[in-house]
Amino acid sequence: MNQDFGTTEYVGRFAPSPTGPLHFGSLVAAVGSYCLARRIGGRWLLRMEDLDRPRVIPGAADEILRALELCGFEWDGEVLWQSRRDERYRQVLDELRGRGLVFDCGCSRREVLASAPHAGEEGPVYPGTCRAGLPPGRRPRAERLRVPAEAVTFCDLVFGVVEQHLATVVGDFVLRRADGLFAYQLAVVIDDHDCGVSQVVRGADLLGSTPRQIYLHQCLGWQVPDYLHLPLALAADGEKLSKRHGSLPLDVHAAGDWLAAALEFLGQKVPAELKSAPPAELLRWGASFFDVRSIPRCSRRCDPVTIPREGRTGW
Repeated sequence: MNQDFGTTEYVGRFAPSPTGPLHFGSLVAAVGSYCLARRIGGRWLLRMEDLDRPRVIPGAADEILRALELCGFEWDGEVLWQSRRDERYRQVLDELRGRGLVFDCGCSRREVLASAPHAGEEGPVYPGTCRAGLPPGRRPRAERLRVPAEAVTFCDLVFGVVEQHLATVVGDFVLRRADGLFAYQLAVVIDDHDCGVSQVVRGADLLGSTPRQIYLHQCLGWQVPDYLHLPLALAADGEKLSKRHGSLPLDVHAAGDWLAAALEFLGQKVPAELKSAPPAELLRWGASFFDVRSIPRCSRRCDPVTIPREGRTGW
């Protein structure tokens, strides 16, 4: 695969959620996005996705920032906080509504689950109950985006061609939730556009969300970034590694072990002489030699808790 991502300025980003400390799965995404940005002299931005206020854990954002610093990451510009951008999200949502693309929905999640004709990998498919107007006696709860009866197709730089028929896979999807919070799908598109992000590098668990985000970009007449989804680090139970499975240690002496493990997880052959190198040196190596063609598609199990103690085996 040609690693020339175009002649325009490359802007990558890492966007963790402060719902707990940084864990190995998030570190993999950080390493991949950072190395790809620096590989071609691009900028690397940091966004704190604290949009879902009820799930935010106090102090988690500061802990994540400290962990990234210990690992040698250097980001460009100031950290962007989603929780401070409600006015911007409302502005774009109003623009979409003014063009007839957004409608009020009075359905609860339980009702959607009960009435959906089927549920796929992306959850229950909204059946269009309120698409033509709120039924009598209904009050507006969420705001949804109308989707077309056609497929969205894109080429992921790891997974290849991906196609999703929005109407049959997700249906009209939520842009503002019943609790008043703006939906992730809306916020991430606006943030990426406003920051000039040219390539989105993130975990494969978000591959199914990408067609919705591409469609939103198209609705707004914005340039669609390139997408590259990375394999997931799985816990011993086969589920996506999450904060409940363990967190990244803040010990600077172990950070190099974790970085090398993340690079190897992404298929990068770290030279033996760098196995015990300081974090900044490992990142410099990754920024110079990271090869997209070596990234595996398959997610796989790992035990990040053992990395600092027992070495990097089985990656």
